[in-house]
Amino acid sequence: MIIYNTTIDQVGCSERVNRIFSRSIKKESKMWALKKILSMLDLTTLEGNDSPGKVKQLCYKAAHLHDKHPGLPKVAAICVYPNMVSIAQESLKGTNIKTASVATGFPSGMTNLRAKLDEVEYVVNEGAEEVDMVISRGHFLSGELNYVSDEIAKVKEACGNAKLKVILETGELCTLDNVRKASDLAMNSGADFIKTSTGKITESATPIVVLTMLEAIRDYYHITGKKIGMKPAGGISKSKLAIQYLVMVRETLGNDWLTPDLFRFGASSLANDVLMQIIKQDQGNYQSSNYFSLD
Repeated sequence: MIIYNTTIDQVGCSERVNRIFSRSIKKESKMWALKKILSMLDLTTLEGNDSPGKVKQLCYKAAHLHDKHPGLPKVAAICVYPNMVSIAQESLKGTNIKTASVATGFPSGMTNLRAKLDEVEYVVNEGAEEVDMVISRGHFLSGELNYVSDEIAKVKEACGNAKLKVILETGELCTLDNVRKASDLAMNSGADFIKTSTGKITESATPIVVLTMLEAIRDYYHITGKKIGMKPAGGISKSKLAIQYLVMVRETLGNDWLTPDLFRFGASSLANDVLMQIIKQDQGNYQSSNYFSLD
């Protein structure tokens, strides 16, 4: 296991974020970016009141974002709880939209390893093509890095051919140095994607955290030649912020990462704002927010 002893220059990182976020976007580039964002969205329903009907409705929305505006890309994936995977998988047949599931005791991760592996094996058998796991933050913050690394590696093995997204829950990691260390650990332990947050705590994705994780991916790629994906999640509801993140990805990692295979947004509410902006770009006026489905 490789852990890079990288100390984050928070002032320098903030300056890089401010420089990137100050860029202006031309109109033709904005339309391209909005459609790209749609193709990178993971729509989720992860609530205690989830039902088969609610999951089917979300899957329908994913496949029919706005039928009156043909040519829009479909979203990348639908993410659900383990007991809803088979319903989502059946509802998405023929759409090329992937079925993803949270696992490993999401969102806290406070269960034993055997239970975590059983849950991963269950969702894969139910048809999940992507698995979103959470790291054991208590073990990580206690310095038990080998424990966390071994857990990720075993989950990766249980995933089989399914892609593994490792959620760091950066809002609980306290420092940017810890965010960088957790990113390095996850990538070296088998993560296909690293992801900021569960969306279940107050502090989710922030620009400085996202940049820290992107730079970890960049450095890992330069050393290993392996491309790892990135998924900011939580707190991204406006197109302007999502476009700024695309600029950040391009400047940090290059155009190769501007694909759903390597970059995703975990932000269901973002879809409606992106659709509103696309209609505005195309027709010259905004539709009201209730013009689009809310779930």
